[in-house]
Amino acid sequence: MAFLTSPAEALWRSCNVVMAAFFALAAYVQINDPDAELWMVIYMIPAILTLLVGLNPLITGNFIWKNLTKLHLFLCALGIVNLGFYLFYHTEGNILHEEEGRELCGLGIIILWLSLCHISTKNLAGRRVQLIVAIAISLCPFITWFYIYINKEMRSTWPTHCKTVI
Repeated sequence: MAFLTSPAEALWRSCNVVMAAFFALAAYVQINDPDAELWMVIYMIPAILTLLVGLNPLITGNFIWKNLTKLHLFLCALGIVNLGFYLFYHTEGNILHEEEGRELCGLGIIILWLSLCHISTKNLAGRRVQLIVAIAISLCPFITWFYIYINKEMRSTWPTHCKTVI
């Protein structure tokens, strides 16, 4: 790992490592999902791209990294549109009680994080607002996951494959 030039850069890198771990964990818990192969790939791509940013923030200027990120963002956006229409016509309650609602939220997290990484430059360390957003986004999935984990009532209506993960 390159020499850390500032506390802000260290925080940015740390947020990326945390989000890489989150995406890897999200890929892992798909193992018993009916369409596990698709969702494992959907989550592993941002896990790898984000880990690369955590190791070297300047990677965001790399042609291959940028284009892979743009492609994944585009495909995730298509997924959100598709799931959004489905949920609009079929959801009767809380979208987190629907498989498609949880999938939509996952795609939203991917889009938020990869977009933040995509717009970052080596000068990100000086942008306090982006850093605060990065810290908030990197904490939210874990706080939400913990809340859902301890809220047994919320999980009671979920399908069996969702109840048996972590």
